[in-house]
Amino acid sequence: MIIVTGATGLLGRRIVENLLTRVPADQVGISVRDVRKAQDLADRGVRVRQGNFADPDSLAHAFEGATQVLIVSVDRLGAEAMRQHRAAIDGAVAAGTHRILYTSHMGAAPASRFEACRDHAADEHMLRTCGVPFTSLRNGFYADSAMRFFGQAAETGQLVLPADGAVSWTAHADLAAAAAAILADEGRFDGPTPPLTAARAIDFEEIAAIAGELTGRTIRRVTVSDEEFRQQMVSYGVPAEQADMMVDIFAAGRAGEFAAADPTLATLIGRETIGFDTVLREALSAN
Repeated sequence: MIIVTGATGLLGRRIVENLLTRVPADQVGISVRDVRKAQDLADRGVRVRQGNFADPDSLAHAFEGATQVLIVSVDRLGAEAMRQHRAAIDGAVAAGTHRILYTSHMGAAPASRFEACRDHAADEHMLRTCGVPFTSLRNGFYADSAMRFFGQAAETGQLVLPADGAVSWTAHADLAAAAAAILADEGRFDGPTPPLTAARAIDFEEIAAIAGELTGRTIRRVTVSDEEFRQQMVSYGVPAEQADMMVDIFAAGRAGEFAAADPTLATLIGRETIGFDTVLREALSAN
């Protein structure tokens, strides 16, 4: 029994869909906060149980009988994220799972300039000391995050951001396929994986150029200071803590923390990774 948490989310759902092409549905279970959102998976034979990292007692039933548990990391930072991940790890251990998998991040390190990467490093330490074999999926930076920064640049003709560095923006679809491949072949990686990334890293200057080619108009990359960008975000209604996190992404990017481009992801999924131009084209079409 393979248990996937967060299976109604953007990444978790895709992991389950990929997994169902590799293993029988009766070997797949999901732990979700709202089972109603997963009724279609239940109808296909997937075991659906309610589980919430914020309610550790719920995880005993959600993880029952698991041979592997994939913990999809929560969209939180700091102590709250680590508290929830600790509950998930402890729940998986108590359920007797043979292996815990966890969606970490490329560049995870205690000294990272990006708080999420520091949190992931702390979670990986928890995994090392939990007494159960683990695999930490060091996922490349989600390409969807770059699209949030891209904002309305296609309409305004300006991409206004702090100085940045090259980042291996990686598609959710590729990362989901890789997670499913690893789950279907237990033990392929022990400990952290190599960075699971797109084929190459690009900066926002290149993203502006790609967008210009796709839209047929000039999009100018404009560089502002970190503080100016932060104040701009706050003026748009972004909470100060989130604005600080966004600035930290650029500081970490300038330091090269997200610049690795590794072939492991392409090898796992058996094809070339999705290029950022494809991600951008689809996003522009959707808008």
